[in-house]
Amino acid sequence: MHSRKEQLDAFDRLLTLMDELREQCPWDKKQTMQSLRHLTIEETYELGDAILENNLDEVKKELGDLLLHIVFYAKIGAESQDFDIADVAHSISEKLINRHPHIYGEVQVENEEEVKQNWESIKLKEGKTSVLEGVPNSLPALVKANRIQEKVSGVGFDWERPEQVFEKVQEELAELQEEVKSQNPDRLEAEFGDVLFSMVNYARFLKINPENALERTNKKFIKRFQYLEQQAKASGKTLLEMTLSEMDVFWEQAKSL
Repeated sequence: MHSRKEQLDAFDRLLTLMDELREQCPWDKKQTMQSLRHLTIEETYELGDAILENNLDEVKKELGDLLLHIVFYAKIGAESQDFDIADVAHSISEKLINRHPHIYGEVQVENEEEVKQNWESIKLKEGKTSVLEGVPNSLPALVKANRIQEKVSGVGFDWERPEQVFEKVQEELAELQEEVKSQNPDRLEAEFGDVLFSMVNYARFLKINPENALERTNKKFIKRFQYLEQQAKASGKTLLEMTLSEMDVFWEQAKSL
């Protein structure tokens, strides 16, 4: 591993490269925060994929891409004289110090849950009017549901035991089944949403990240389905020409791989 000086030198090199690119590269010169936004989101998802795959070499590369974006935004902020990379670093450092009074102050905590509760109460003291203000509107719904539940749990609005949450899942499933009979699209969608929300809550109590769990299943399904496609092609058929029974044979083979 690199020494602290080597790490700082590497960061200084990146800042210098950013200065040069902003001055000399036609593409880099025309970028704005708005034009970079969707690229930053894409890079974040690519980092998430690398983490799920446990590909540490790719994690390193994707972290570099994301770090470049942070430096890029800071460079644009410096050009407009609103902020620079030092302001960014100092801002997060001050936030970390203020929100960790059990490390940098005299507050005593016994476990992780107390740290989370302190975190949320400190944010309210900082001027937040709701613990849910920190949940971005543009988050995917599954991720947002999980963050909402984590946030309200931090101020004590939560179930006490996993069994209670599972009972809520069963209750919501029963209500969904009732709406299936009614065939009212609006109420059906609402009840289906309640089922998903309660399942996300149950995942939290089981200490499972629902986004990771679902993406793991997505990847598993893709791998098995692509095996099915390959075997169908090898047999000289398209999937549309095969019966479900024939496809199921290959599907079972894929499950054993």
